[in-house]
Amino acid sequence: MALKAAVSVTPLLPSPPLRRLLLSPSPSSAAARRIARVSAAMATTEVHPAVVVGGGRVGQALVSMGPPGGDVLVGRGEKVPDDAPGPILVCTRNDDLDAVLEATPKSRWRDLVFFQNGMLDPWFKIKGLVGANQVLAYFAVSKVGEPPVDGITDTNPEGLTAAFGSWAPAVAARLQNGGLTCKVLEKEAFQKQMLEKLIWISAFMLVGARHPGATVGVVEKNYRSEVASLIAELASAAAAEEQLTFAEGMEDRLCAYSRAVAHFPTAVKEFKWRNGWFYSLTEKALAAGKPDPCPLHTAWLKEIRVI
Repeated sequence: MALKAAVSVTPLLPSPPLRRLLLSPSPSSAAARRIARVSAAMATTEVHPAVVVGGGRVGQALVSMGPPGGDVLVGRGEKVPDDAPGPILVCTRNDDLDAVLEATPKSRWRDLVFFQNGMLDPWFKIKGLVGANQVLAYFAVSKVGEPPVDGITDTNPEGLTAAFGSWAPAVAARLQNGGLTCKVLEKEAFQKQMLEKLIWISAFMLVGARHPGATVGVVEKNYRSEVASLIAELASAAAAEEQLTFAEGMEDRLCAYSRAVAHFPTAVKEFKWRNGWFYSLTEKALAAGKPDPCPLHTAWLKEIRVI
């Protein structure tokens, strides 16, 4: 399929949060630096043509944000072309990643950009993809063809979506072209935010599963003490395992995001990639004769008969 050349995008007007910062009478030096970085990226970064793997809600939304007619959409079982320029945006289920890798020429693996939720690091290590491009997508697409809704919260009005890797600026430009926010982060900052999202999805889905029919919003409103206890436990285990320190206020940040996506249903899914990572910490500790670092998590997984 012939591809059109990259199309330069007229810089968008700053997002509302950015406009508020710009209009602030005396923004902090950190805020001023962030304004400069975001403004520079929006002014200079092109929206590159891309290969989009996965034609579902997110994949179709990403195509709509690209240069008209410039993207290649790859469906289930189709090969990723080796001559298409730009990044390869992977928007499939986690369990389809092996098949995506097999369908991608090895020379193009460095161009893969993974949009999946969950803990991908063990899979990256097995496949030789350490340092791969990743995106934490804090936006929702209700159904194919509908515009995405940004996950902006009252604790993070600048937006939560983040990208890491060599293609991160291009991904940020594409999302901004679609009216969404996106930060470009270095590895350590991205790792912390990735783990926070992993904690969010693992904690809220598990507490919701204990209360059948509860949405994310119901969990935040009616079962806040349960989810707060689980967030604290999982955060402690993750910090110890990865030898890092999270910023204060994680519970407030994750609950604020839950209010922004209150309609989301809850269920413990894709166990290997989500709650399964925390359970692997439990198994490792018990095998070494140490206490379970996630006893509440383990007990509730047993309660809903996932383990």
